[in-house]
Amino acid sequence: MATGLRNVHGVVRACMTSDVRAFPACRGSSAAYNAQAHADARVTLTFYDVKPGRYAVALLHDENGNGKADRAAMMIPKEGFGFSRDARVRFGPPKFGEAAFDVAPNARDTMFIRMRYML
Repeated sequence: MATGLRNVHGVVRACMTSDVRAFPACRGSSAAYNAQAHADARVTLTFYDVKPGRYAVALLHDENGNGKADRAAMMIPKEGFGFSRDARVRFGPPKFGEAAFDVAPNARDTMFIRMRYML
């Protein structure tokens, strides 16, 4: 569940991957699961048929719905983001291990991820 959205514009996009090299974008990864939902005060995103393993989640509040993470000068994110385990951003996205968690067989876990905004 994504919390702390600053507005209800656009969508929240989520990717969950077990591929260390693909985190946080998940592009081109066969080990990635994706979900999206309309932005709201609280957004619930569900990943289906997840295999057991070690994963990390990245969220993007795509406020203008253009399908990408918009950035200002010097590459500062203009839109909200969040990571599993509330992994911190320090001069770039967190490493996979900082956001990673384990998924057990037949898991039905709920995770709360707080959105962060830099601008």
